[in-house]
Amino acid sequence: MPGSFVDEALKWRHSDVLFTAPLDGRDAFVYVLVEHQSSDDPLMAFRVLRYITRIWDQYERDHPNARRLPAVIPLVVYQGDDNWTSPVQLLDVIDLNPAAKQEMRAWLPRFGFLLDDLTRAGEDQLLARKLTPAALVTLRLLQTAPGNPQITVELRRWTGQLRAVLDQPGGTEEFAAMLTYIVVVSDAPAGELRDLAASLGPDAKEAYVTTAEMLRAEGATGALVEALIEGLTAKFGPLPDNVPKIVHAASAHQIKAWLARAMTAKTLDEVFADPQGNGPRP
Repeated sequence: MPGSFVDEALKWRHSDVLFTAPLDGRDAFVYVLVEHQSSDDPLMAFRVLRYITRIWDQYERDHPNARRLPAVIPLVVYQGDDNWTSPVQLLDVIDLNPAAKQEMRAWLPRFGFLLDDLTRAGEDQLLARKLTPAALVTLRLLQTAPGNPQITVELRRWTGQLRAVLDQPGGTEEFAAMLTYIVVVSDAPAGELRDLAASLGPDAKEAYVTTAEMLRAEGATGALVEALIEGLTAKFGPLPDNVPKIVHAASAHQIKAWLARAMTAKTLDEVFADPQGNGPRP
C-alpha cells in the first residue's frame, strides 16, 4: 500500500511498509517497520500503536460506512549493534508498580508487536527462512552491511540468492536498490563491489554501472548527505540547526571524509574539525 505512517521526525531511523493481507474474506493488513538505529527503542510499543492508529484513521476515511476495524499485524525488524531488550508489549511500558498494574490490568492496553531481532539470527538461520531471495538478501544486508568493509566478501557466499533476485521479474531494479544501500551504508571498496556484480553476469554489471553513475550524479546532495545526517543523529542525538546546512553545502569528497570520521569520533567537533583548525564547526 502507498504511503508511510512514521512520525516525520523519526524517518531517519524508521522505515515502514504496509501490505494488504485479506483474512477469511475480510480486509486485513501486515505492517512492517524497520528500525535502523544501532540501539533498541524503549517506547517502540507505543510508537507502533500510534502508527497502527494512523492506519485505522486512513481506513476509516476510505471506508466511511465501516463499523469495524481491520486487523493490522505489526512486525518490527531490528538490526542494531546489540540484542533487543526493550518491551514488545505496551503494558510493560506503562509506569506502575507490579501490584497496581495487576489491579488495573483490565483497563490498561495490552497491545504488542512481533519482533524480528536480526542480531539473534545467524547466517544459516536466515537462509533457512521460507522467504523470497530478495527478502533474504535484504535481511542479510540490514544485518551486516552498515559500516562493513568486508560485505562484498560475505556476499560471495550469497551469489545464488543474488542471482535468483536478478532472475525474477523486476530483479534488476531490486538488485540496483541493494547496490545503492551497500554503497551508502558500508565501507566496501568500489572495485570489490564492481567485481562482485560482474561475477553475477552482464545484467548485474550493468546495474552496478547504472547505480554508480546515479550516485555520482547525486553527489553531495543525495544519498551521502542523508547517510551522514542520519548517522550523526543516531550517534550524537538531535543536531544543531547549522549542521544540516553545513552538510548540504559540502562537496561529496568532504562528506565522505566526515562519514569516515564519524565511525570513530566521540563528539561532533571531532567529525567536523579541520586538520588546520579551520573550516565549519557545528
